[in-house]
Amino acid sequence: MDVLSAIDDKTALEAPVSDLLTIGEMARSYGISLRALRFYEDRGLIKPLRQGLTRLYDSRTRSRLSVILKGKQLGFTLTEINRMLAEKKDTEESEVELTLAPEQVLDQIEMLERQRAEIEMALSELKATQARLAAMPGSIIQNVSHTAMAHAG
Repeated sequence: MDVLSAIDDKTALEAPVSDLLTIGEMARSYGISLRALRFYEDRGLIKPLRQGLTRLYDSRTRSRLSVILKGKQLGFTLTEINRMLAEKKDTEESEVELTLAPEQVLDQIEMLERQRAEIEMALSELKATQARLAAMPGSIIQNVSHTAMAHAG
């Protein structure tokens, strides 16, 4: 029995079997965990084909995953990404991509700039605390920072 006839997904395969990846291959290719892939599937963001219990990912699903990961990198929530993908699904689509309205882009830029300012402030406070602690006689911070610097170089 060939792999195509063994696939028990109702959707016919359009890609050659050689283009299908297993969950392990997907995880390695995208640098994410098996758990993350299963989570995205549970959330309805991706829908791998099935061969028995084996998940198989075609090029379309890989494109969707790339878009999901790009959306996360841009700071969007999975709910927002799912909504954007669903909006695109309602139209004819040849390529999977995020549908971003101009106001979404501006809102996201503002949110990321606020987060960056908060991170920079937190880093500044932590560095000041580290400097104070390192200046104390017999400070463990001195030893830790010197050791970390020796390992980094």
